Amino acid sequence: MLEKLIDFLQSELGISADAISLAQKTETLEPYTLPIILWQYGFVDKKQLNLIFDWLEIA
Repeated sequence: MLEKLIDFLQSELGISADAISLAQKTETLEPYTLPIILWQYGFVDKKQLNLIFDWLEIA
């Protein structure tokens, strides 16, 4: 699931591999925490965050 999410973030939202890598350095990384971490670091905005959660609901 996490790999699919990363694929979505990169291909659909254009989130860089570096940004995702930085977010992955947290202690506990689950599919639902990665978007929050990216948002906290400013790599995604609220609209993108909502798109990510919408995607997670149907994935």
